[in-house]
Amino acid sequence: MEPEPNVWAHPELRAAAAVEDWPRVLRTWRALTRSSQSGLGSLIGLAQPDVSAIENRRRTVTSVEVRQRIIEGLGIPADVLGRNRPEPPLPSLVLPEIVSEEAADRLRRVRASGLRLDSVSLDEMDRLLAAHRRAEDTLGSRVMNGVVAAQFDAVHGLYGQARGPLADRLVKLLAEYAQFLAWMSHDQDKSPTAQAWFNRSYDWALEAGYDDMAATTLSMRAHTAWSHGQGRRCLRLAEAAATARDVTATTKAMALQMAGRGHALEGDARAAYQRLDEAQRLLTTAADAPPWLYFYGESWFSAQRGMADLHLREWERAVENLRAGLAGFAPSYRRDRAWYGACLAHAYAGAGEPGAALTTALAAVRDSADVGRPHAWHELHKAAALLLRHRAPEGRQLFDALAALD
Repeated sequence: MEPEPNVWAHPELRAAAAVEDWPRVLRTWRALTRSSQSGLGSLIGLAQPDVSAIENRRRTVTSVEVRQRIIEGLGIPADVLGRNRPEPPLPSLVLPEIVSEEAADRLRRVRASGLRLDSVSLDEMDRLLAAHRRAEDTLGSRVMNGVVAAQFDAVHGLYGQARGPLADRLVKLLAEYAQFLAWMSHDQDKSPTAQAWFNRSYDWALEAGYDDMAATTLSMRAHTAWSHGQGRRCLRLAEAAATARDVTATTKAMALQMAGRGHALEGDARAAYQRLDEAQRLLTTAADAPPWLYFYGESWFSAQRGMADLHLREWERAVENLRAGLAGFAPSYRRDRAWYGACLAHAYAGAGEPGAALTTALAAVRDSADVGRPHAWHELHKAAALLLRHRAPEGRQLFDALAALD
């Protein structure tokens, strides 16, 4: 049943949502709308027993995904959530200690036309974006997407102030923002939105003569195709990125490894490893990288090689490469540790090591639930299904662990 038009005007419901008291929110919302637990569950994607468990405080809402489903399903207005908190002067300040007051203050004054747009201001914007990228590694795209989108709007609004070289530099920055927003949309499995942002990033990159970014958007569109099992499309986009001129060795290595994964998806092991070997040779001699590929190095390359091994069912090789990659990841890379940890669990299951698969999967479950949905979460389900096909009891244990957080 749909909520009444004025349901969010009710003070008790608003008060519960403001402090995110989800049991009280669900009970009050149902009372006001005369809804059943099943009806409410259909709106927020939960079964009736799960709704009951939350309402009776037997289950705590800890998953970012479940929280977002409640917010979207019940149509909770943005001004209700945390309405008693002071509004930050810039969206980035919802991440205290990540962005400095000085940087935010300068951008605020530039945006209000109280300060001339200059190279120093653009330097601060570069630092803001870099801080957001690193925050997303830890907090995940669901938390960061709104922050970055609002920051993009603020930066985009400065275009009218830019002249000459400053305009070119601002267009480059807009291309970087669009690429980041595209990545986060893909990470949330919002493909049409991701493609729209990729297109904007590519257009701005061409306008500014930003070859590294233009090639990167092609590689990342190849990654999107790979994620949807479109091997041929993945290959074409990756090869186009790999032939781009005037790009860094790191950017070209990224494109080549993506082509290798496309060949692996198509089942062509020889071509896959040939491209991966080319990418590895380039990466070991790369002396520079664009700012958005700050993370890319031998650890990530090993992990990505492991994903190609998974497609080719080279289970033991996949285990070796994924383990080597994960060993080099800092703890702050929660999203990537969740994804590659889930891939490693899948590899162990395929290699006939159910104990190692379960142990690895359980170590990745919490981060997969919090910052790794839907991709890492789906990969863990694949690992569980493979274990069950092998008649390993660890498969049921893993399914139960996943169900407890869904």
